[in-house]
Amino acid sequence: MTQQKETWEKLMDVTIEYEKDFYFWLMKNASLLREKKFSEIDAEHIAEELEAMGRSEKRELVSRLTVLLAHLLKWRFQAVKRSRSWKNLVVF
Repeated sequence: MTQQKETWEKLMDVTIEYEKDFYFWLMKNASLLREKKFSEIDAEHIAEELEAMGRSEKRELVSRLTVLLAHLLKWRFQAVKRSRSWKNLVVF
């Protein structure tokens, strides 16, 4: 078997693992990284997952900041509507 064919088959196995059993794929790659077996990791899919995580975290941060800003504006401009539970929610 040529090295190119062997490399291609390993890549296909990794892709099947990634698509069929994400948790197994994740644990396997985490282990490979800890063992510093960088030539065996699924770098392409790891990069995709890290980028997706970054986008997700950014969306979550923007969402939470939007809610916080809305609460602070309501606190400032709707003083009449402040209840005890509202104060407990906003005041930290």
